[in-house]
Amino acid sequence: MRIGIIGGGAAGFFSAIAAKENYPEAKVVIIEKSRQLLSKVKISGGGRCNLTNACDPQDLYQAYPRGGRSLKKAFHLFNNEDCVEWFESRGVPLVTQDDNCIFPVSQDSQSIIDCFLKECKRLGVEIQKGLAVKSIKPLGEKFELVFDTDNVLSGIFDKLIVTTGGSPKRNGLEWLEVLGHKIEDPVPSLFTFNMPNESVTKLMGIVVEKALVSLPGTKLKSEGPLLITHWGMSGPAILKLSAFGARILSEKNYDFNILVNWVNQASNDAVIADLNTIIKENTNKILANYRPYALPDRLWQFLLEKGNLPSDKRWGELGKKGINKLLNLLTNDEYAVKGKTTFRDEFVTCGGVSLKSVDMASMQSKKCKNLYFAGEVLDIDAITGGYNLQAAWSTGFLAGQLK
Repeated sequence: MRIGIIGGGAAGFFSAIAAKENYPEAKVVIIEKSRQLLSKVKISGGGRCNLTNACDPQDLYQAYPRGGRSLKKAFHLFNNEDCVEWFESRGVPLVTQDDNCIFPVSQDSQSIIDCFLKECKRLGVEIQKGLAVKSIKPLGEKFELVFDTDNVLSGIFDKLIVTTGGSPKRNGLEWLEVLGHKIEDPVPSLFTFNMPNESVTKLMGIVVEKALVSLPGTKLKSEGPLLITHWGMSGPAILKLSAFGARILSEKNYDFNILVNWVNQASNDAVIADLNTIIKENTNKILANYRPYALPDRLWQFLLEKGNLPSDKRWGELGKKGINKLLNLLTNDEYAVKGKTTFRDEFVTCGGVSLKSVDMASMQSKKCKNLYFAGEVLDIDAITGGYNLQAAWSTGFLAGQLK
């Protein structure tokens, strides 16, 4: 049996290894169009490779704005705990950070790449680089691959697993669409917010560990660390909002407003109670010298200036009007977003082959028997934290069963 893996990335290597382990007599070939293998793994996590997350396996699906529930079968067979065991049993010790992100102890993505190459060599998986697949021609229950250029590789395969990754444009998926697969238009999923007209950018470098960000007029909200940059805002809270709001924000042409709750407190009454307690206990202190909720000093001074609240005013002199103004600044602070910046290390798109065209219990195409999919070529994407690579491992493992 000849098994072709189209794409030499994370899902491709994992699919190939799984297929070879399940069918040791089969000839398994990874076909990669570029000269570089596992390029996205190489830059993942800033070059350290955040390969999965230590969350409860039962909660894994919640990190996926698209495809999470459809992944439950794959996660049942291969979840984040299985991922840790897989790599460590193959000589790659791992470490879990305080934020639950899991990295190799080496803090170097090359450890993951070397592991894959070693496994392929051990198992006898063939790797062909510099071969771009132009189209797939079904031949009964087999397939012929048509390449962009003449090559020495025979293009007839009994089984194919497509693991070509996300495509930034729809035309990059047309070769799969002509086979009958429904394609969901790709749009960026992980990106930071540009705020060229907001003076908050002068606070670049400040991190608020627990912020709540929301999109007015929608139910979209996210919480977590927020980083102020020289171009706008970033950090997990922003990236999570960009992921869950990917299609909505694309429709707005990345021109929208966001609301920032700097204190991550959903109850206005609770914040007012906190402010009244501060006033009672710090009546004679000036605003500049007492920062509520331990906000970073520069941010606190910025908010006072934004609200036209004199920094030398005493807490006891605020009055009801001043309290309401502070409440609004702390919990409902509005900023205009004009554009996006792609998150360099975790470039992810939503869109791809529709899950309606795939049997998610096996990853086999509903349109072409013996054709399978794995990884970001599917309309599956996640927030940051190792979840996108986990989807590649899980779908690759399942596709490699060739059921």
